[in-house]
Amino acid sequence: MTIETLLSLPESKTLEFKRDLSSLKSIMKALIAFANTSGGVLIIGRDPRGKIIGVQDILSAEERLANAISDSIRPALMPEIEIISNDGKPLLMVRVPHWRGPFYLKKDGPENGVYIRLGSTNRQAGPEILAELHRSLSSMSFDLSPFPDMSIDDLDLSKARHFFATIGLELDHIKMQSLGILVPFAGRLVPTLGGIILFGNESARLCRCPDARISCARFRGTSKAEFLDSLDIEGTVLDAVSEVPRFIRRNTRTAAKIEGMYRLEIPEYPDVAVREALVNAVAHSAYFLSGMRIMVAIYDDRLEIQNPGMLPFGMTLEDLKAGVSKSRNRMIARVMRTLAMMEEWGSGYKRIMEACRAGGYPEPEWQEFGSAIRVVFKPHSEVFLVAEPHVPVNVPVNVPVNVPVNVPVNERQAWFLEQLAAGQKLKPIELANHWRVNPKTAKRDIADLKKHGLIEFVGAPKTGCYRLMPLSK
Repeated sequence: MTIETLLSLPESKTLEFKRDLSSLKSIMKALIAFANTSGGVLIIGRDPRGKIIGVQDILSAEERLANAISDSIRPALMPEIEIISNDGKPLLMVRVPHWRGPFYLKKDGPENGVYIRLGSTNRQAGPEILAELHRSLSSMSFDLSPFPDMSIDDLDLSKARHFFATIGLELDHIKMQSLGILVPFAGRLVPTLGGIILFGNESARLCRCPDARISCARFRGTSKAEFLDSLDIEGTVLDAVSEVPRFIRRNTRTAAKIEGMYRLEIPEYPDVAVREALVNAVAHSAYFLSGMRIMVAIYDDRLEIQNPGMLPFGMTLEDLKAGVSKSRNRMIARVMRTLAMMEEWGSGYKRIMEACRAGGYPEPEWQEFGSAIRVVFKPHSEVFLVAEPHVPVNVPVNVPVNVPVNVPVNERQAWFLEQLAAGQKLKPIELANHWRVNPKTAKRDIADLKKHGLIEFVGAPKTGCYRLMPLSK
């Protein structure tokens, strides 16, 4: 990448600009953060508005910077310092690779002087991040941490054995040790954090990892201003891998078109790609971050899957897209791979992109912000065109034959239509009770069906009922 290109880019996880050397401590924090996180480039001589100022007395400035790095940072940091020029103005460019550390400001010490890069900012590493830094340097995996005060009785063994039985494997003590579900401690076997996250009973999970779960929400419009539906998955994150797709189908749209003698349904979002992103979120979440959980958010114009934790130290989004693999939770990833939920290491991004391209879906966007990773899916153009963006509609199940193929209905609406077709006389409250949704949501569902000309209300307001409207009417 040329210097002209670098200077035209905004600040990011791996790029920062400084006007001059007037704030050496701020510069040291940036270099430390780069080294501890994923490496980066610092350019001195450009102001915050993008204007090239240049560096006065460049040789003296270079020596001053090198001395400050040597005197201020521990362990010894040896970045590459280069004098470059742009439009005749000299600049200092400092290239910092990701190195084993953690690096810290000598003055503040190894507990308070450690910084990491979050987005385009340098943040002091708190106790949780600092512990993760040390684990990554010693090749430890947080999910293999043992719980000495727990036993195998804190695992839901019947559920665990069921998961493995589905792929023809028997789960015994030897298998649980080889996978890291149990580890030896003081002469006995105790569960690991990963074992509790995946197979712990409810009391054990609430006690040790209450945030290791998935929350889902469907919002009206394109912001979080109004909930239409929500779900906190009961059970473990493995249970959620099956439950979340049901929630998504309940709260996303479908398009239908006739090809030959067949009616083809096009989901709003690619099932395979969404499931892969969900599995990756479970496998790579930073479970050591308290108060954060995996979130699935559905809006009128997008679906987001977000997991806590930035990319593992030493990785960038470019590495992820290139297929570089660096698992944060090696035990959880190993179990999910054994259960055929994951495939080859580092291939998740590729499979997601291939699934989107094969189905004609827009390519999803990966975002790293603060201490979270988010994958954003956009709807299929066929679905987005036939459904009005403000109408909260989902994937239909057994839609009655008198529903036109170009009218999108959701699972709740499909059920309502089926009941009417069977001669049932229903009101919004029955729909709300059956699907356990807010009565306002039920009324909107029915109002949308009326708007599309699929049903009509006949009779007096208090004693009347809804009925299917014939297509010829």
